[in-house]
Amino acid sequence: MHSHNNSAEARHRIKVRLYPNSYSQDESQLMARTSHDVCLSIEQICSTMKNRGGYTGDYEELVINVRKFFDEAIHHLCNGYAVNTGYFSVHPFICGTFGSADETYDQDKNPVTFRFRSKLKLHRMAEKIAVEIDGMAGGQGRIYEYFDLDAESINDIFVPGNQFVISGHKIKIEGENPDVGVYFVPADDPSEAVKAVSILENTASRIVGIAPKVGNSYCRIEVRTQYSDTSATRLLMPKTIISPFVVEEISSFRPRSCRDRIWRQSSEAGKVSGL
Repeated sequence: MHSHNNSAEARHRIKVRLYPNSYSQDESQLMARTSHDVCLSIEQICSTMKNRGGYTGDYEELVINVRKFFDEAIHHLCNGYAVNTGYFSVHPFICGTFGSADETYDQDKNPVTFRFRSKLKLHRMAEKIAVEIDGMAGGQGRIYEYFDLDAESINDIFVPGNQFVISGHKIKIEGENPDVGVYFVPADDPSEAVKAVSILENTASRIVGIAPKVGNSYCRIEVRTQYSDTSATRLLMPKTIISPFVVEEISSFRPRSCRDRIWRQSSEAGKVSGL
């Protein structure tokens, strides 16, 4: 295990695993990723706060008060005010443009989004964090990011009909088995998995496609493939690569007017076999 920090008195430590860099042509370059399995809830944070001695009052009352604070903060945020927590701020943002002062507001053309900005206090804390490299990630394939391109959301939501970008390691969709493909799998009922039928780009490190409608709140992403990382052979049966995180299905969220970047569909030669 290797440790890197900018301060001998670092109070915080982050453990990471290394993956091949999907954004570089240099195969020797590696990128670090923290665990996506751990996303702490209000209840969990309040529990650790009490257990570590940061709060001596009633746990249930603490949870209620924290929730009330966030409810009040969100109330003001939705009324157009930015909210500054001291560590980060949240700002309401209106996408797109208007043709004149008399133009009627169109939610689809000019959706409201929220932007987060880290503050100086958090930046200064980051300078004192120790990073521990916990070795290479497993070599059997890994999904480490699901990006809803239209909603600009990472590992959080997916919207049916929106373009997605899946980043990972050894995730190329390959093989003639009918099970091969990208699946959105309900966390509470895997038998209701839905396959993404439109794949626009397909490489070992990135898959771009259109999200299907699942009709279930929370899903894991699965890539089922016979890809073996060599051009000479394929796996006899598909392997399944499962995202360590879940994404929530949202019925509508398409701020296309906010972005200039559009993924282009690949050529006929780049289409995925088995789909």
